[in-house]
Amino acid sequence: MAINFFSEEIKFDLPQKLRRKAWLKKISQSEGFKIGELNYIFCSDEYLYQINVDYLNHHTYTDIITFDNSEEENVIEGDIFISIDRVRENASKHQQDEASELSRVISHGLFHLMGYKDKSKDESEAMRTQEGLAIKLYEKS
Repeated sequence: MAINFFSEEIKFDLPQKLRRKAWLKKISQSEGFKIGELNYIFCSDEYLYQINVDYLNHHTYTDIITFDNSEEENVIEGDIFISIDRVRENASKHQQDEASELSRVISHGLFHLMGYKDKSKDESEAMRTQEGLAIKLYEKS
């Protein structure tokens, strides 16, 4: 199992890396998955926007883009790009603390890799429920 944290075009050091890794492992195990290699890349809005344009042909800003590299069933492999600019803006906009918003987005990417979607209203509600449970799990750990 390898969970890695990187930054691109910004200076960002994720606090409590070991705690985050244990938390992500717990979430995946609770859903019947194990983590193979999972990379989180924290970046700027502009960096993530360019990925959105280049790889997905979407000309919009977003907080997260997840690439699933899994080859085995129930083994998570992927790259999750997170805009720290967008996380901070969303935290302010939704009157959340940045740490909780960061936990939400980090778990959001993992849930995508476990098959959760968020395109329809029902899918989005299920995703939000899972994110809420994940945040509570992190706060208890």
